[in-house]
Amino acid sequence: MAPVKYIIPSVVASFAFAYVVEYYVSEKKIFGGTTPRTVIGNEWRQETDKKLQAWPRIAGPPVVMNPISRQNFIVKPVGDE
Repeated sequence: MAPVKYIIPSVVASFAFAYVVEYYVSEKKIFGGTTPRTVIGNEWRQETDKKLQAWPRIAGPPVVMNPISRQNFIVKPVGDE
């Protein structure tokens, strides 16, 4: 039982340390840098969506990602033929 007493607090402490480091590096920008306006503003996303919707779509019919789950299987009892 003694290792659990050390392992759990160590794991929690490592997650807390990683959170603090990530916060100061990405939010507080301790190494410098700025957040691009494409991330802050919404205009870039709208223009990109317009551009993507304007492209002609040359493709086949829509593809089902998991065809096995979309099929309607008819399960017959073993005795029925």
